Amino acid sequence: MRLLALLTALALALQGCTIATGPAGAPAAAARPVPQAGAADIERFRTVAARIEPVAERICRERARSPNCDFRIVIDDRPGLPPNAYQSLDKDGRPVLAFTLSILADVENADQLAFVMSHEAAHHVAGHIPRQQQNAMTGAILLGGLASLSGAGSSAVDAAVDLGASVGARSYSKDYELEADAIGTVIAHRAGFDPVRGAAYFTRIADPGDRFLGTHPPNTRRIETVRRVAAGL
Repeated sequence: MRLLALLTALALALQGCTIATGPAGAPAAAARPVPQAGAADIERFRTVAARIEPVAERICRERARSPNCDFRIVIDDRPGLPPNAYQSLDKDGRPVLAFTLSILADVENADQLAFVMSHEAAHHVAGHIPRQQQNAMTGAILLGGLASLSGAGSSAVDAAVDLGASVGARSYSKDYELEADAIGTVIAHRAGFDPVRGAAYFTRIADPGDRFLGTHPPNTRRIETVRRVAAGL
């Protein structure tokens, strides 16, 4: 029952990828003040979304990773949230790209917003949520099963399940981010934006470094990926 409950929770908890704005384990809001979006920022968001959405849907259908390529791009207007963007799925499996009000003000230009939006769309194109869920489930089952076979008590088995799920979920996280950067570069480019100029946003957010089992790769690797892919377009 413990394993089933955890896997159910993982299926819900892993439905999202974020653009990190602060170091892991620390509140993003502590990294820098939360900017306030104005009418011009919201209008820019609508203009960029109108150009990115059809391109992302077309590339999604070309890649055929997901049966649902009908993107819904929205503003997360809850007050006080730090700059952030994330991809999730609604109850019908429709991909949702959400942007906090503060990130709309935090980006310096339309190219940066377009790249962030394309990156989040790329996570769905590449099927990262179900793949990450599968990795977490595999890790939970493997370590939980090994602990059970060793004769460990229920609390030790539960701990092994938790650890296995965490390690499994993070195993390919950096690769997924770089893959989303690469696909996002193509989306932004085809929509008429400059992905290299857009990726300059990474110079403005906290660098996660190259930590073992970290969720995001170093910002320099991400910028290098964008430049390499863009050079071939």
